[in-house]
Amino acid sequence: MQAPILVLTDNTKRESGRKAQRNNIAAAKAVCSVVRTALGPRAMLKMILDSMGGIVLTNDGNAILRELEVSHPAGKSMIELSKTQDEEVGDGTTSVIILAGEMLTVAEPYLEKNMHPTVIIRGFFKARDDAIEALDKLAIKVDISKREELLSIIRSCLSTKFVSRWMDLMCDLALDSVSAVVHQDGNRKEIDIKRYVKIEKVPGGELEDSYVLKGVMLNKDVLHSKMKRRIENPRILLLDCPLEYTKGENNIMMDVTKEGDWTAILRAEEEWVKKTCDHIIALKPDLVITEKGVSDLVQHYFVKNNITALRRLRKTDNNRIARAVGAVIVNRVEEAKESDLGTKCGLFEVRKIGDEYFSFIEDCKEPKACTILLRGASKDVLKEVERNLQDATCVARNILLDPRLCPGGGASEMTISQALREKSKAIEGVEQWPYIAVANALEVIPRTLAENCGASVVRVLTELRAKHAEGKNQSWGIDGVKGTLADMMGLGVFEPYSVKAQTIKTAIEAACLLLRVDDVVSGMKKKGGQ
Repeated sequence: MQAPILVLTDNTKRESGRKAQRNNIAAAKAVCSVVRTALGPRAMLKMILDSMGGIVLTNDGNAILRELEVSHPAGKSMIELSKTQDEEVGDGTTSVIILAGEMLTVAEPYLEKNMHPTVIIRGFFKARDDAIEALDKLAIKVDISKREELLSIIRSCLSTKFVSRWMDLMCDLALDSVSAVVHQDGNRKEIDIKRYVKIEKVPGGELEDSYVLKGVMLNKDVLHSKMKRRIENPRILLLDCPLEYTKGENNIMMDVTKEGDWTAILRAEEEWVKKTCDHIIALKPDLVITEKGVSDLVQHYFVKNNITALRRLRKTDNNRIARAVGAVIVNRVEEAKESDLGTKCGLFEVRKIGDEYFSFIEDCKEPKACTILLRGASKDVLKEVERNLQDATCVARNILLDPRLCPGGGASEMTISQALREKSKAIEGVEQWPYIAVANALEVIPRTLAENCGASVVRVLTELRAKHAEGKNQSWGIDGVKGTLADMMGLGVFEPYSVKAQTIKTAIEAACLLLRVDDVVSGMKKKGGQ
Protein backbone atom coordinates (compact mmCIF):
# COMPACT_ATOMS: atom_id res chain seq x y z
CA MET A 1 0.00 0.00 0.00
CA GLN A 2 1.45 3.36 -1.04
CA ALA A 3 2.05 5.93 1.73
CA PRO A 4 -0.04 9.14 1.50
CA ILE A 5 1.84 12.05 -0.08
CA LEU A 6 1.32 15.70 0.97
CA VAL A 7 1.24 17.81 -2.19
CA LEU A 8 1.74 21.55 -1.66
CA THR A 9 0.38 23.82 -4.40
CA ASP A 10 0.66 27.59 -4.75
CA ASN A 11 -2.67 27.91 -2.92
CA THR A 12 -1.46 25.98 0.13
CA LYS A 13 -0.06 28.00 3.03
CA ARG A 14 2.46 26.23 5.24
CA GLU A 15 4.29 27.08 8.42
CA SER A 16 6.69 24.58 9.91
CA GLY A 17 9.30 24.07 12.61
CA ARG A 18 10.21 27.00 14.88
CA LYS A 19 8.13 29.46 12.84
CA ALA A 20 4.92 27.46 13.41
CA GLN A 21 5.64 27.20 17.15
CA ARG A 22 6.44 30.92 17.42
CA ASN A 23 3.22 31.86 15.60
CA ASN A 24 1.13 29.51 17.75
CA ILE A 25 2.58 31.06 20.92
CA ALA A 26 1.97 34.59 19.57
CA ALA A 27 -1.69 33.74 18.76
CA ALA A 28 -2.23 32.21 22.22
CA LYS A 29 -0.67 35.28 23.89
CA ALA A 30 -2.94 37.57 21.84
CA VAL A 31 -6.07 35.72 23.07
CA CYS A 32 -4.69 35.77 26.63
CA SER A 33 -4.12 39.55 26.51
CA VAL A 34 -7.81 40.12 25.66
CA VAL A 35 -9.10 38.57 28.91
CA ARG A 36 -6.16 39.40 31.17
CA THR A 37 -7.73 42.59 32.54
CA ALA A 38 -11.00 40.71 33.28
CA LEU A 39 -9.60 38.84 36.32
CA GLY A 40 -10.40 39.70 39.93
CA PRO A 41 -12.81 42.03 41.76
CA ARG A 42 -11.34 45.12 40.07
CA ALA A 43 -11.77 43.57 36.61
CA MET A 44 -12.39 45.83 33.62
CA LEU A 45 -15.46 45.25 31.47
CA LYS A 46 -15.36 44.43 27.75
CA MET A 47 -17.85 45.93 25.34
CA ILE A 48 -18.37 43.58 22.40
CA LEU A 49 -20.46 44.20 19.29
CA ASP A 50 -21.94 40.88 18.19
CA SER A 51 -22.74 39.83 14.61
CA MET A 52 -26.36 41.00 14.92
CA GLY A 53 -25.34 44.51 15.99
CA GLY A 54 -26.17 43.93 19.67
CA ILE A 55 -23.87 44.95 22.53
CA VAL A 56 -22.46 42.52 25.09
CA LEU A 57 -21.04 44.19 28.21
CA THR A 58 -19.30 41.67 30.48
CA ASN A 59 -16.17 40.61 32.37
CA ASP A 60 -16.96 36.89 32.07
CA GLY A 61 -14.01 35.25 30.27
CA ASN A 62 -16.09 32.62 28.47
CA ALA A 63 -18.69 35.16 27.30
CA ILE A 64 -15.93 37.45 25.93
CA LEU A 65 -14.11 34.68 24.03
CA ARG A 66 -17.37 33.26 22.67
CA GLU A 67 -18.00 36.55 20.83
CA LEU A 68 -14.47 36.87 19.37
CA GLU A 69 -13.77 36.06 15.74
CA VAL A 70 -10.35 34.37 15.51
CA SER A 71 -8.86 32.99 12.30
CA HIS A 72 -5.62 31.45 13.68
CA PRO A 73 -6.03 27.76 14.61
CA ALA A 74 -3.99 28.16 17.83
CA GLY A 75 -6.24 31.07 18.89
CA LYS A 76 -9.31 28.93 18.17
CA SER A 77 -7.95 26.11 20.32
CA MET A 78 -7.52 28.60 23.22
CA ILE A 79 -11.17 29.61 22.88
CA GLU A 80 -12.16 25.92 22.91
CA LEU A 81 -10.14 25.64 26.11
CA SER A 82 -12.38 28.21 27.79
CA LYS A 83 -15.50 26.32 26.59
CA THR A 84 -14.12 23.05 27.99
CA GLN A 85 -13.49 24.66 31.38
CA ASP A 86 -17.02 26.08 31.38
CA GLU A 87 -18.55 22.69 30.49
CA GLU A 88 -16.54 20.80 33.12
CA VAL A 89 -16.68 23.05 36.20
CA GLY A 90 -18.47 26.25 35.07
CA ASP A 91 -15.89 28.64 36.57
CA GLY A 92 -12.26 29.68 36.17
CA THR A 93 -12.62 30.39 32.43
CA THR A 94 -10.49 33.56 32.63
CA SER A 95 -7.82 31.96 34.85
CA VAL A 96 -7.34 28.96 32.55
CA ILE A 97 -6.69 31.18 29.48
CA ILE A 98 -4.24 33.43 31.39
CA LEU A 99 -2.39 30.41 32.81
CA ALA A 100 -2.21 28.58 29.46
CA GLY A 101 -0.90 31.74 27.75
CA GLU A 102 1.77 32.13 30.45
CA MET A 103 2.81 28.45 30.14
CA LEU A 104 3.52 29.04 26.45
CA THR A 105 5.33 32.32 27.21
CA VAL A 106 7.76 30.62 29.64
CA ALA A 107 8.35 27.79 27.13
CA GLU A 108 9.37 30.20 24.34
CA PRO A 109 12.97 30.93 25.56
CA TYR A 110 13.73 27.18 25.68
CA LEU A 111 12.48 26.74 22.11
CA GLU A 112 14.74 29.62 21.04
CA LYS A 113 17.67 27.78 22.66
CA ASN A 114 16.80 24.73 20.51
CA MET A 115 15.53 22.60 23.38
CA HIS A 116 13.30 19.90 21.91
CA PRO A 117 9.53 20.40 22.56
CA THR A 118 9.29 16.78 23.84
CA VAL A 119 11.75 17.59 26.66
CA ILE A 120 9.76 20.72 27.60
CA ILE A 121 6.50 18.73 27.56
CA ARG A 122 8.01 16.02 29.77
CA GLY A 123 9.02 18.66 32.33
CA PHE A 124 5.56 20.29 32.14
CA PHE A 125 3.74 16.99 32.74
CA LYS A 126 5.97 16.13 35.70
CA ALA A 127 5.24 19.59 37.14
CA ARG A 128 1.48 19.11 36.55
CA ASP A 129 1.42 15.89 38.62
CA ASP A 130 3.41 17.47 41.44
CA ALA A 131 1.22 20.61 41.35
CA ILE A 132 -1.97 18.54 41.82
CA GLU A 133 -0.27 16.65 44.66
CA ALA A 134 0.63 19.97 46.36
CA LEU A 135 -2.95 21.21 45.83
CA ASP A 136 -4.32 18.05 47.51
CA LYS A 137 -2.26 18.84 50.63
CA LEU A 138 -3.51 22.44 50.60
CA ALA A 139 -7.22 21.54 50.24
CA ILE A 140 -9.53 22.06 53.23
CA LYS A 141 -12.61 19.89 53.88
CA VAL A 142 -15.88 21.79 54.24
CA ASP A 143 -19.07 20.76 56.04
CA ILE A 144 -21.83 20.98 53.42
CA SER A 145 -24.55 20.68 56.07
CA LYS A 146 -23.74 24.23 57.26
CA ARG A 147 -25.56 26.69 54.99
CA GLU A 148 -23.54 29.72 56.12
CA GLU A 149 -20.25 28.10 55.06
CA LEU A 150 -21.63 27.29 51.61
CA LEU A 151 -22.97 30.85 51.21
CA SER A 152 -19.56 32.35 52.11
CA ILE A 153 -17.90 30.21 49.38
CA ILE A 154 -20.41 31.34 46.73
CA ARG A 155 -19.97 34.92 47.99
CA SER A 156 -16.22 34.80 47.28
CA CYS A 157 -16.99 33.63 43.71
CA LEU A 158 -19.46 36.47 43.10
CA SER A 159 -17.22 39.18 44.63
CA THR A 160 -15.47 39.59 41.24
CA LYS A 161 -18.73 39.83 39.28
CA PHE A 162 -21.15 42.55 38.18
CA VAL A 163 -23.84 41.34 40.66
CA SER A 164 -21.61 41.76 43.75
CA ARG A 165 -23.87 44.57 45.09
CA TRP A 166 -26.78 42.05 45.32
CA MET A 167 -24.48 39.42 46.82
CA ASP A 168 -26.76 37.89 49.49
CA LEU A 169 -29.75 37.57 47.15
CA MET A 170 -27.67 35.91 44.38
CA CYS A 171 -26.02 33.48 46.83
CA ASP A 172 -29.41 32.42 48.17
CA LEU A 173 -30.78 31.96 44.62
CA ALA A 174 -27.77 29.85 43.57
CA LEU A 175 -27.73 27.62 46.67
CA ASP A 176 -31.52 27.11 46.81
CA SER A 177 -31.72 26.17 43.12
CA VAL A 178 -28.80 23.70 43.24
CA SER A 179 -30.04 22.12 46.51
CA ALA A 180 -33.44 21.56 44.85
CA VAL A 181 -32.03 19.43 41.99
CA VAL A 182 -29.70 17.14 43.98
CA HIS A 183 -30.44 13.53 43.03
CA GLN A 184 -28.97 10.80 45.23
CA ASP A 185 -28.66 7.38 43.59
CA GLY A 186 -27.11 5.10 46.23
CA ASN A 187 -23.59 6.43 46.89
CA ARG A 188 -23.61 8.44 43.65
CA LYS A 189 -24.74 12.06 43.78
CA GLU A 190 -25.99 13.68 40.58
CA ILE A 191 -26.57 17.43 40.13
CA ASP A 192 -27.56 18.35 36.56
CA ILE A 193 -28.01 22.12 36.64
CA LYS A 194 -27.82 22.52 32.85
CA ARG A 195 -31.03 20.55 32.27
CA TYR A 196 -33.00 21.05 35.48
CA VAL A 197 -32.22 24.62 36.63
CA LYS A 198 -33.79 27.08 34.18
CA ILE A 199 -33.25 30.83 34.44
CA GLU A 200 -36.25 32.82 33.17
CA LYS A 201 -35.54 36.50 32.50
CA VAL A 202 -38.55 38.86 32.69
CA PRO A 203 -37.70 42.59 32.19
CA GLY A 204 -39.45 44.94 34.59
CA GLY A 205 -39.59 45.17 38.36
CA GLU A 206 -36.50 45.17 40.57
CA LEU A 207 -33.71 42.63 40.94
CA GLU A 208 -34.79 42.11 44.57
CA ASP A 209 -38.07 40.61 43.24
CA SER A 210 -36.15 37.58 41.85
CA TYR A 211 -36.78 34.23 43.53
CA VAL A 212 -36.44 30.44 43.10
CA LEU A 213 -39.64 28.73 42.02
CA LYS A 214 -40.02 25.16 43.33
CA GLY A 215 -41.39 23.98 40.03
CA VAL A 216 -41.53 25.19 36.42
CA MET A 217 -42.55 28.46 34.79
CA LEU A 218 -43.61 28.56 31.12
CA ASN A 219 -44.28 31.45 28.76
CA LYS A 220 -47.67 29.92 27.82
CA ASP A 221 -51.36 30.67 28.28
CA VAL A 222 -54.31 28.22 28.34
CA LEU A 223 -55.76 27.35 24.93
CA HIS A 224 -59.40 28.30 25.56
CA SER A 225 -60.91 31.22 27.45
CA LYS A 226 -63.24 28.87 29.39
CA MET A 227 -60.41 26.65 30.68
CA LYS A 228 -59.41 27.00 34.34
CA ARG A 229 -56.49 29.35 35.03
CA ARG A 230 -55.96 28.22 38.62
CA ILE A 231 -56.01 24.58 39.80
CA GLU A 232 -54.92 23.40 43.26
CA ASN A 233 -53.25 19.96 43.49
CA PRO A 234 -53.71 19.24 39.76
CA ARG A 235 -53.38 15.81 38.15
CA ILE A 236 -51.01 16.44 35.22
CA LEU A 237 -50.75 14.37 32.02
CA LEU A 238 -47.65 14.99 29.84
CA LEU A 239 -47.76 13.99 26.15
CA ASP A 240 -45.23 13.79 23.35
CA CYS A 241 -47.84 13.29 20.59
CA PRO A 242 -50.28 15.56 18.71
CA LEU A 243 -53.90 15.88 19.84
CA GLU A 244 -55.15 16.59 16.34
CA TYR A 245 -56.13 14.44 13.38
CA THR A 246 -53.08 13.90 11.14
CA LYS A 247 -53.98 14.51 7.50
CA GLY A 248 -52.82 11.97 4.92
CA GLU A 249 -49.66 12.82 3.00
CA ASN A 250 -48.55 11.79 -0.52
CA ASN A 251 -48.65 8.07 0.25
CA ILE A 252 -52.44 8.07 0.80
CA MET A 253 -54.92 8.08 -2.11
CA MET A 254 -58.53 9.03 -1.44
CA ASP A 255 -61.31 9.17 -4.07
CA VAL A 256 -64.31 11.34 -3.20
CA THR A 257 -67.01 10.45 -5.78
CA LYS A 258 -70.29 10.89 -3.91
CA GLU A 259 -71.60 13.66 -1.70
CA GLY A 260 -71.75 11.28 1.29
CA ASP A 261 -68.03 10.33 1.00
CA TRP A 262 -66.85 13.68 2.31
CA THR A 263 -69.24 13.40 5.28
CA ALA A 264 -67.84 9.91 6.01
CA ILE A 265 -64.26 11.24 6.01
CA LEU A 266 -65.18 14.02 8.44
CA ARG A 267 -67.05 11.54 10.63
CA ALA A 268 -63.98 9.24 10.74
CA GLU A 269 -61.85 12.21 11.80
CA GLU A 270 -64.32 13.16 14.55
CA GLU A 271 -64.54 9.57 15.77
CA TRP A 272 -60.74 9.33 16.03
CA VAL A 273 -60.61 12.61 17.99
CA LYS A 274 -63.44 11.48 20.31
CA LYS A 275 -61.79 8.11 20.92
CA THR A 276 -58.47 9.85 21.76
CA CYS A 277 -60.21 12.31 24.11
CA ASP A 278 -62.12 9.48 25.82
CA HIS A 279 -58.80 7.78 26.65
CA ILE A 280 -57.56 11.01 28.25
CA ILE A 281 -60.87 11.84 30.02
CA ALA A 282 -60.96 8.32 31.56
CA LEU A 283 -57.76 9.15 33.48
CA LYS A 284 -59.43 12.30 34.95
CA PRO A 285 -56.48 14.71 34.53
CA ASP A 286 -56.90 18.40 35.45
CA LEU A 287 -54.09 19.60 33.17
CA VAL A 288 -52.88 18.16 29.84
CA ILE A 289 -49.57 19.39 28.41
CA THR A 290 -48.31 18.31 24.98
CA GLU A 291 -45.23 19.11 22.89
CA LYS A 292 -47.33 19.08 19.68
CA GLY A 293 -50.59 20.71 18.54
CA VAL A 294 -54.15 20.51 19.95
CA SER A 295 -57.11 20.78 17.55
CA ASP A 296 -60.25 22.91 18.15
CA LEU A 297 -62.40 19.78 18.51
CA VAL A 298 -60.12 18.40 21.25
CA GLN A 299 -60.32 21.77 23.03
CA HIS A 300 -64.14 21.50 22.87
CA TYR A 301 -64.11 18.07 24.58
CA PHE A 302 -61.59 19.30 27.18
CA VAL A 303 -63.71 22.35 28.09
CA LYS A 304 -66.81 20.10 28.45
CA ASN A 305 -64.88 17.86 30.89
CA ASN A 306 -63.21 20.68 32.85
CA ILE A 307 -59.67 19.92 31.59
CA THR A 308 -57.06 22.67 31.02
CA ALA A 309 -54.53 22.26 28.18
CA LEU A 310 -51.17 23.76 27.11
CA ARG A 311 -49.54 22.99 23.75
CA ARG A 312 -46.27 23.25 21.77
CA LEU A 313 -43.86 22.96 24.70
CA ARG A 314 -40.13 22.51 24.26
CA LYS A 315 -38.81 19.00 24.94
CA THR A 316 -36.52 20.38 27.67
CA ASP A 317 -39.45 22.10 29.45
CA ASN A 318 -41.52 18.92 29.30
CA ASN A 319 -38.64 16.93 30.84
CA ARG A 320 -38.35 19.46 33.68
CA ILE A 321 -42.10 19.33 34.38
CA ALA A 322 -41.97 15.50 34.41
CA ARG A 323 -39.16 15.58 36.98
CA ALA A 324 -40.85 18.29 39.07
CA VAL A 325 -44.34 16.70 39.32
CA GLY A 326 -43.33 13.02 39.20
CA ALA A 327 -45.00 12.31 35.84
CA VAL A 328 -44.01 10.10 32.91
CA ILE A 329 -44.07 11.57 29.38
CA VAL A 330 -46.48 9.46 27.25
CA ASN A 331 -45.73 8.91 23.54
CA ARG A 332 -49.13 7.44 22.58
CA VAL A 333 -52.43 8.38 24.22
CA GLU A 334 -53.59 4.73 24.14
CA GLU A 335 -50.64 3.74 26.36
CA ALA A 336 -51.37 6.32 29.12
CA LYS A 337 -51.91 4.80 32.59
CA GLU A 338 -52.93 6.16 35.98
CA SER A 339 -49.31 5.83 37.20
CA ASP A 340 -48.11 8.18 34.41
CA LEU A 341 -49.96 11.16 35.89
CA GLY A 342 -48.02 13.74 37.91
CA THR A 343 -49.59 14.44 41.31
CA LYS A 344 -46.74 16.15 43.24
CA CYS A 345 -47.71 19.68 42.16
CA GLY A 346 -49.41 21.99 44.68
CA LEU A 347 -50.66 24.70 42.34
CA PHE A 348 -51.11 25.47 38.64
CA GLU A 349 -51.82 29.12 37.88
CA VAL A 350 -51.65 31.47 34.90
CA ARG A 351 -50.39 34.96 35.81
CA LYS A 352 -49.86 38.08 33.78
CA ILE A 353 -46.44 39.74 34.10
CA GLY A 354 -46.14 42.92 32.04
CA ASP A 355 -47.89 42.23 28.72
CA GLU A 356 -47.36 38.46 28.70
CA TYR A 357 -49.05 35.47 30.31
CA PHE A 358 -46.97 32.87 32.17
CA SER A 359 -48.06 29.45 33.46
CA PHE A 360 -46.69 28.53 36.90
CA ILE A 361 -46.47 24.89 38.05
CA GLU A 362 -45.26 25.39 41.62
CA ASP A 363 -45.26 24.21 45.26
CA CYS A 364 -44.05 20.78 44.10
CA LYS A 365 -43.12 18.15 46.70
CA GLU A 366 -39.43 17.21 46.18
CA PRO A 367 -39.36 18.92 42.76
CA LYS A 368 -35.84 17.84 41.52
CA ALA A 369 -36.25 20.65 38.94
CA CYS A 370 -36.66 24.36 39.51
CA THR A 371 -36.84 27.75 37.82
CA ILE A 372 -35.04 30.96 38.83
CA LEU A 373 -37.27 33.94 37.98
CA LEU A 374 -35.05 36.98 37.36
CA ARG A 375 -36.52 40.49 37.29
CA GLY A 376 -34.55 43.57 36.30
CA ALA A 377 -34.47 46.90 34.54
CA SER A 378 -33.42 45.84 31.05
CA LYS A 379 -32.47 42.81 28.93
CA ASP A 380 -28.75 43.71 28.97
CA VAL A 381 -28.65 43.84 32.79
CA LEU A 382 -30.57 40.54 33.01
CA LYS A 383 -28.18 38.82 30.57
CA GLU A 384 -25.15 39.78 32.69
CA VAL A 385 -26.95 38.76 35.92
CA GLU A 386 -27.78 35.41 34.29
CA ARG A 387 -24.13 34.81 33.33
CA ASN A 388 -22.96 35.59 36.89
CA LEU A 389 -25.71 33.45 38.41
CA GLN A 390 -24.68 30.50 36.22
CA ASP A 391 -21.14 30.79 37.63
CA ALA A 392 -22.54 30.87 41.18
CA THR A 393 -24.72 27.77 40.60
CA CYS A 394 -21.68 25.94 39.18
CA VAL A 395 -19.65 26.80 42.31
CA ALA A 396 -22.49 25.53 44.53
CA ARG A 397 -22.67 22.31 42.47
CA ASN A 398 -18.89 21.76 42.64
CA ILE A 399 -18.86 22.17 46.42
CA LEU A 400 -21.79 19.79 46.94
CA LEU A 401 -20.10 17.18 44.71
CA ASP A 402 -16.53 17.64 46.05
CA PRO A 403 -16.60 19.51 49.41
CA ARG A 404 -12.98 20.72 49.37
CA LEU A 405 -11.68 24.29 49.20
CA CYS A 406 -8.44 26.09 48.39
CA PRO A 407 -7.55 29.66 49.42
CA GLY A 408 -8.14 32.19 46.62
CA GLY A 409 -6.42 35.48 45.76
CA GLY A 410 -3.41 33.73 44.19
CA ALA A 411 -2.48 32.01 47.51
CA SER A 412 -2.87 28.47 46.09
CA GLU A 413 -0.76 29.28 43.02
CA MET A 414 2.05 30.78 45.13
CA THR A 415 2.04 27.76 47.49
CA ILE A 416 2.21 25.33 44.54
CA SER A 417 4.92 27.47 42.89
CA GLN A 418 7.01 27.31 46.09
CA ALA A 419 6.49 23.52 46.36
CA LEU A 420 7.60 23.02 42.73
CA ARG A 421 10.77 25.09 43.31
CA GLU A 422 11.67 22.88 46.28
CA LYS A 423 11.07 19.66 44.29
CA SER A 424 13.00 20.92 41.24
CA LYS A 425 16.25 20.60 43.22
CA ALA A 426 15.89 16.81 43.09
CA ILE A 427 15.38 16.70 39.29
CA GLU A 428 18.44 15.95 37.18
CA GLY A 429 19.13 16.96 33.61
CA VAL A 430 17.62 19.59 31.34
CA GLU A 431 14.03 18.73 32.38
CA GLN A 432 14.67 20.80 35.51
CA TRP A 433 14.38 24.05 33.50
CA PRO A 434 10.85 23.60 32.06
CA TYR A 435 9.83 22.22 35.49
CA ILE A 436 10.93 25.49 37.17
CA ALA A 437 9.28 27.42 34.30
CA VAL A 438 5.87 26.03 35.40
CA ALA A 439 6.56 27.31 38.94
CA ASN A 440 7.28 30.78 37.48
CA ALA A 441 4.19 30.65 35.24
CA LEU A 442 1.86 29.96 38.18
CA GLU A 443 2.78 33.37 39.60
CA VAL A 444 0.87 35.01 36.75
CA ILE A 445 -2.44 34.79 38.68
CA PRO A 446 -1.35 36.87 41.74
CA ARG A 447 0.61 39.17 39.39
CA THR A 448 -2.49 39.83 37.25
CA LEU A 449 -4.63 40.42 40.37
CA ALA A 450 -2.11 43.02 41.58
CA GLU A 451 -1.98 44.66 38.13
CA ASN A 452 -5.77 44.90 37.85
CA CYS A 453 -6.18 46.77 41.11
CA GLY A 454 -3.36 49.24 40.40
CA ALA A 455 -0.83 47.99 42.99
CA SER A 456 2.96 48.09 42.64
CA VAL A 457 3.33 44.64 41.06
CA VAL A 458 7.04 43.98 41.72
CA ARG A 459 6.89 45.07 45.38
CA VAL A 460 3.67 43.17 46.21
CA LEU A 461 4.79 40.00 44.43
CA THR A 462 8.22 40.05 46.13
CA GLU A 463 6.57 40.40 49.55
CA LEU A 464 4.18 37.54 48.77
CA ARG A 465 7.02 35.30 47.56
CA ALA A 466 8.93 36.00 50.79
CA LYS A 467 5.81 35.14 52.87
CA HIS A 468 5.41 31.78 51.14
CA ALA A 469 9.15 31.02 51.28
CA GLU A 470 8.82 30.90 55.10
CA GLY A 471 6.52 27.88 54.64
CA LYS A 472 3.95 28.94 57.29
CA ASN A 473 1.81 31.47 55.42
CA GLN A 474 0.25 29.24 52.76
CA SER A 475 -3.12 31.01 52.93
CA TRP A 476 -1.66 34.48 52.22
CA GLY A 477 -2.57 36.01 48.86
CA ILE A 478 -3.45 39.33 47.28
CA ASP A 479 -6.53 41.28 48.35
CA GLY A 480 -8.03 41.95 44.90
CA VAL A 481 -9.81 45.11 46.10
CA LYS A 482 -6.97 46.94 47.91
CA GLY A 483 -3.96 45.37 46.17
CA THR A 484 -2.24 44.49 49.46
CA LEU A 485 -1.22 41.18 51.05
CA ALA A 486 -3.90 39.52 53.16
CA ASP A 487 -4.74 36.20 54.79
CA MET A 488 -7.38 34.64 52.53
CA MET A 489 -8.74 32.54 55.41
CA GLY A 490 -9.47 35.71 57.36
CA LEU A 491 -11.03 37.43 54.32
CA GLY A 492 -13.13 34.34 53.52
CA VAL A 493 -11.87 34.16 49.92
CA PHE A 494 -11.93 30.53 48.77
CA GLU A 495 -12.15 28.60 45.52
CA PRO A 496 -13.52 25.07 45.01
CA TYR A 497 -10.77 22.46 44.77
CA SER A 498 -12.31 20.97 41.60
CA VAL A 499 -12.11 24.35 39.78
CA LYS A 500 -8.49 24.98 40.78
CA ALA A 501 -7.36 21.44 39.87
CA GLN A 502 -9.18 21.58 36.51
CA THR A 503 -7.63 25.00 35.74
CA ILE A 504 -4.06 23.79 36.32
CA LYS A 505 -4.50 20.49 34.46
CA THR A 506 -6.31 22.05 31.48
CA ALA A 507 -3.84 24.96 31.13
CA ILE A 508 -0.71 22.75 31.19
CA GLU A 509 -2.18 20.11 28.87
CA ALA A 510 -3.35 22.76 26.36
CA ALA A 511 0.11 24.38 26.37
CA CYS A 512 1.73 20.98 25.75
CA LEU A 513 -0.69 20.30 22.91
CA LEU A 514 0.29 23.55 21.12
CA LEU A 515 4.00 22.94 21.75
CA ARG A 516 3.68 19.56 20.02
CA VAL A 517 2.54 21.27 16.78
CA ASP A 518 5.41 21.76 14.33
CA ASP A 519 3.46 22.09 11.08
CA VAL A 520 0.44 24.24 10.21
CA VAL A 521 -0.93 23.55 6.73
CA SER A 522 -3.89 25.34 5.19
CA GLY A 523 -5.28 23.83 2.00
CA MET A 524 -7.95 26.51 1.48
CA LYS A 525 -8.16 27.84 -2.08
CA LYS A 526 -7.81 31.50 -2.88
CA LYS A 527 -10.87 33.38 -4.11
CA GLY A 528 -11.20 33.14 -7.87
CA GLY A 529 -9.11 29.95 -8.00
CA GLN A 530 -10.34 26.82 -9.77
